[in-house]
Amino acid sequence: MPASVAAAPLARAIPPWLELALDRAPDAEPEFGWPLLATSVPAGFPSPADDWVERRLSLDEHLIRHPASTFLLRVSGDCLAGAGVHDGDLLVVDRAVPPSTGSLVVAVVDGAFALRRLGRDAQGRRVLQSAHPEAPDRSLDAGSDAMIMIWGVVRWAIHRLWPGRDRSS
Repeated sequence: MPASVAAAPLARAIPPWLELALDRAPDAEPEFGWPLLATSVPAGFPSPADDWVERRLSLDEHLIRHPASTFLLRVSGDCLAGAGVHDGDLLVVDRAVPPSTGSLVVAVVDGAFALRRLGRDAQGRRVLQSAHPEAPDRSLDAGSDAMIMIWGVVRWAIHRLWPGRDRSS
């Protein structure tokens, strides 16, 4: 009976920046953040790839300006799809940033969270604009009878691009 021979593992090309991470001594300080390549990705005409890592990018440092007042919220509904915010997207909401006209904000309207655009009406008053055609704009004036408060400003929307239904991965 012939002896079985174990097949040699297939050789895989490992990017240089990953080889450096794999070769790190076990007692070395861990690097935080994700590799940020020095080249951009053209959305049109292709460009030769570049494996040069410009620096390490911490998503916390890149996305969060005020850690103590920043929260993540999951979007429910597609009313803001025209603005690039889709059902299931993850929003980075900063409560320390003052809202300005045009900002996407998380508001508390009658005790419930609502995602709205901050705008101005014809008289220049600040209003919460809904993307839903049947929902009226809501005034932020003190004279309004509705309970409305801006809870935070949306700084980033993290949108999933790969196919699939599982939102947790």
